[in-house]
Amino acid sequence: MARRYWLMKSEPDAFGWEDLKKLPKRTSPWDGVRNYRARNFMRDDMKVGDGVLFYHSRVDPPAVVGVARVASAPYPDPTQFDRKSKYHDPKATKEEPRWFLVDVQAERELGRPVPLPELKETPGLEDMMVTQRGARLSIQPVTPEEWRIVLRLGKAKRTKL
Repeated sequence: MARRYWLMKSEPDAFGWEDLKKLPKRTSPWDGVRNYRARNFMRDDMKVGDGVLFYHSRVDPPAVVGVARVASAPYPDPTQFDRKSKYHDPKATKEEPRWFLVDVQAERELGRPVPLPELKETPGLEDMMVTQRGARLSIQPVTPEEWRIVLRLGKAKRTKL
């Protein structure tokens, strides 16, 4: 199956690109997703090796800041079972989990962040989900052409971290 591409949003004050880069193996579970469509993307569509545009949301301006990859097959999100977690789901059971995640690994820095206003103004990105009014989904598919354009805009470094 061909490599797919994704944009994954994170609030940098909760967990940002710099946090991911500091972790062992620069890898983290993408936990806490509680939207069924985003869950379905992780559970049903993401494969190890898929590309990820790491996007900082809820900052001014929001921007793509790094390149990562899907580093694991999907598995049940353990926070759904943790009564102390803000992501606890009392309807989830280990036998029938409701929420899934993948691990994400930081791969490359962008030479510069690519802010949302620039994404919206760039030819070829008119249909990119993140540029659409009201598109708040935390995980979004990205076409191969959109991927290439964003990497070109960000002057993605060729070397890995």
